[in-house]
Amino acid sequence: MAFVTSPKLHLHHVALETRKGNLLRIASFLGSFAFGYACMRLLLKRGNKNKTLFSSGRQSKGLVCSGFWVPGMYLSKGCRCEVVLCLWFCCYFLLAASQVTDPTEVEALRTIKKSLFDINGNLSSWDRGDPCTSNWTGVMCSNTTLADGNLHVLQLQLLKLNLSGTLAPEIGYLSYLEIMDFMWNYLSGTIPKEIGNIKTLKLLLLTGNKLTGVLPEELGHLPVLDRIQIDENNITGSIPLSFANLNSTKHFLLDNNNLTGNLPSELSEMPSLKILQLDNNNFSGSTIPESYANMSKLLKLSLRNCNLQGPIPDFSSIPNLAYLDLSLNQLNESIPTNKLSDNMTTIDLSNNKLNGTIPSYFSGLPRLQKLSIANNSLSGNVPSTIWQDRTLNATEQLILYMQYNQFTSISGTTNLPPNVTLMLEGNPVCLNNNSLVKICGPESVNGMDGNSSVVCPTQGCPPHYEYTEDCICAVPLVVHYRLKSPGFSDFRAYVRQFEVFLTDGLSVHTNQLFIERFAWEEGRLKMNLKLFPEYIGNTTSSHEFNTSEVIRIRDMFREWDINDSDLFGPYELLDFILLDPYRDAVITPSSSSGISKGALAGIVLGAIACAVTLSAIVSILILRIRLRDYHALSKRRNGE
Repeated sequence: MAFVTSPKLHLHHVALETRKGNLLRIASFLGSFAFGYACMRLLLKRGNKNKTLFSSGRQSKGLVCSGFWVPGMYLSKGCRCEVVLCLWFCCYFLLAASQVTDPTEVEALRTIKKSLFDINGNLSSWDRGDPCTSNWTGVMCSNTTLADGNLHVLQLQLLKLNLSGTLAPEIGYLSYLEIMDFMWNYLSGTIPKEIGNIKTLKLLLLTGNKLTGVLPEELGHLPVLDRIQIDENNITGSIPLSFANLNSTKHFLLDNNNLTGNLPSELSEMPSLKILQLDNNNFSGSTIPESYANMSKLLKLSLRNCNLQGPIPDFSSIPNLAYLDLSLNQLNESIPTNKLSDNMTTIDLSNNKLNGTIPSYFSGLPRLQKLSIANNSLSGNVPSTIWQDRTLNATEQLILYMQYNQFTSISGTTNLPPNVTLMLEGNPVCLNNNSLVKICGPESVNGMDGNSSVVCPTQGCPPHYEYTEDCICAVPLVVHYRLKSPGFSDFRAYVRQFEVFLTDGLSVHTNQLFIERFAWEEGRLKMNLKLFPEYIGNTTSSHEFNTSEVIRIRDMFREWDINDSDLFGPYELLDFILLDPYRDAVITPSSSSGISKGALAGIVLGAIACAVTLSAIVSILILRIRLRDYHALSKRRNGE
């Protein structure tokens, strides 16, 4: 994913299985203890050769510390506590050395878990070990220790885990966090203002929960925030003016909430904004600020069903605007006459109170797919140049919704090309005009959803294998994927372009991708995708992905490593399904890529160094005690 401030740090989920982490700690401690024990034997061997201990009538060589006996060593009484204390410190420091995540962040994560209800036990791994080295579900860390000697949490990937409860304010202590993803859970309560303390945050993803309360003013002080998605919640109140300070934010999705107040004109000061989507809120009586026409990088403006009134601003100065949806409001006056961008694919001004005539530039938009001006009070002629001046290929379609206005005639021909649909029901032009039955009848539009299938020989593939488009049996990866805010209304014209975009992002060939199904859901485009291994030749390995490739592709989707597209907009991974041959791959959120070799080597070497150092200290202390007692004993003997 490309960010506007700096190159993206390649993130890895630094995790080890809990068993491996525990074994590492146990092995380090036992190694330290054994090494210390060996040192003591080596250093004291010479001095102990002739020392004899009589205990219970038996003669033995050994070490005695107030009744504490170690074979082969001898020390005076009183040393036991000191030796045990030193060994305890050795154990303590070794265990501390194995805890490599910043302690403040560890405590914050534990507090976050306490505030959540995890009925399916998806976060059970959070009860043991270290977040970055013990396989905590959804916790992804830096792949090396930073200057403070700790690993730090960079991502919380807790998408669709059936979590309820609230977000704890302690989440603000994850001061290195870059991605916060709690999408599609059941979280309630308010959004903690402490999130505003995370100055590294790039993606704030809270879509599809039950969050309430207002948007914290502090969220406007996140300097590198690339995307804010708090859509489909129950947020109330107004949009904070501080959001104008989000200089890096490109995607701004707050639709489907209960926001009120005015649309802040200050949002036009966001220099990087590409998508502004605020559908289905209630900005009661608010107008669309004229300053929104100054958003020079805007690609999509969607203010559908927001209870807006007043005139439509002149957006002709936005050079790459492609999608404009202002439908289901109370906008009035006429449609601005200055020409919109040639990139326009969608203009939806339906269900308002607009008057006047159709602007002439509607006939000069080369990429237009959908024009909806139905249910207004527009009048005059419908210019046939809107469809006559377009050259449409086999995959393109132009749909013109013009029902229930006051249009009295059509200027020019009424013969429509096969891939143009015009609907004029409810206009005066349709009264007693039998020649226009086709375009004056009830709404009838071919569906814009799609399904695909592969036609291959009748002989089927073995279980879990499926035919590719080249009729080769292979095991696919099944991906449920959704475009959050695409810049078009008809996907069919962009299928090939999407295939190139996605396969380039995943570093696979286009013939490895099969789009099984796509369907529109309230302006979002959901897809069922299948990715097949590349077929090179008649070898078994080419019919299945290897484990490392499964993990690589999964992580590309989940870690947002596929670069954004201006046309396709932001995406979300809904599901990543493995068929049986891939079930052994490490693909659950809690077991992503293991800790890096460098970090693991550092931990092991650190543990060894700690063991050597502390064991040497223990041995020296014992030797000093031994020599002191030996000299004392010698003096007593000489005195005798």
